[in-house]
Amino acid sequence: MTAQGEVTLVEPPPVVNREHTGRRAETEADLAALAPEAQAALRQFSLDRTTGYGVDHADAVELRARVLGGQDWQSAAVELAEATARRADGDGVTPTTRIALLRRSSALLRMGQMMILTDTDDRRALFAEAAQRYARAAELAGDRERVVLDTEGGPVVGWLVPATGVAVASVVVIGGVEGWAMDFDSLGDAFSARGIDALLLDGPGQGETRLSHHHYLTADWRAAYSRAVDFLDARAPGRPLGIVGNSMGGSFAMAFAAADQRIRACVDNGGIPAPWAVPPSGTFFTKMLTFCGTGEAERGLAAWRTVTPLARGVNTDYRLLVVHGGADPLVTDDWARELLRDAPAGGREMVVFSDGDHCVYNHRNDRDALITDWTRQRLTAR
Repeated sequence: MTAQGEVTLVEPPPVVNREHTGRRAETEADLAALAPEAQAALRQFSLDRTTGYGVDHADAVELRARVLGGQDWQSAAVELAEATARRADGDGVTPTTRIALLRRSSALLRMGQMMILTDTDDRRALFAEAAQRYARAAELAGDRERVVLDTEGGPVVGWLVPATGVAVASVVVIGGVEGWAMDFDSLGDAFSARGIDALLLDGPGQGETRLSHHHYLTADWRAAYSRAVDFLDARAPGRPLGIVGNSMGGSFAMAFAAADQRIRACVDNGGIPAPWAVPPSGTFFTKMLTFCGTGEAERGLAAWRTVTPLARGVNTDYRLLVVHGGADPLVTDDWARELLRDAPAGGREMVVFSDGDHCVYNHRNDRDALITDWTRQRLTAR
């Protein structure tokens, strides 16, 4: 009220509501009422696995809630990705926030294409946009760079995460049949923080290498991995080299380590002794064939039979760490112990997370610390 007795109206402070679906119950009855693809997506991509691939926890909760509410997996993930991208380009957003939002948006787009079993135009477009947003974030942050390496089989794409401070070693990090280079950037960050250059690689059959350049798994896949090691070796001649493989990538990492004497340390996080022995039916087998650019079982299996993690090669001195989840629904305890027992390596160790799921996504920070600390110690030991 003014001195003259007049009433002054004060505008209330603005209130902005950010609407979220919120966590939903996931009872058996709720799941049974959903479409088969939605059930499969929620079963295959648990909250831990989804966040393990770089999806923000809140985004993963929202994604599951929307699918439980009846929305299909792909459209739910893409809608969330677009909303996050709009926030990244909003007024008043600092560069630090924009970087984080672009990476969140990229991870959601990558998650959106997970349930597409073959390489459709829609899938290629989704993944290309995910890579573009990841690249925007990388340019803003200045903490990694996209690398394209020419090989006889076609280009291979990776993301180089340079060491923070003085680099003491270099590593190649690879994913598996479903999770690829960008999905494992938490390992890249962990290696960087420990003074190790990390090349997050999409090998033949993976990620941008496959979806943008049509470079699939063939019997000559080792040449592409060798080219990646050449790249790291040329950047820092004489610096010790290692390789880390996640999921089926663990089988590739071991098979390559035995064939290349430059590799001094190898980590298998979720591989199996005989990838070609996966039952020849179901969606995972279809994804394995797509990895090879074919729908023909025998042609695909011929390529997978060359991934031989237990075969002896010229390199018998490398050190091996097997990381295993005791609750892994895909890799049995017996398979993990077979890799440990029969690997043609100079030194072998295994760490088991008793309640760990596949690739130990549910202990991601501890897993990454274990892998990166172990690798640094083995590569720098005199």
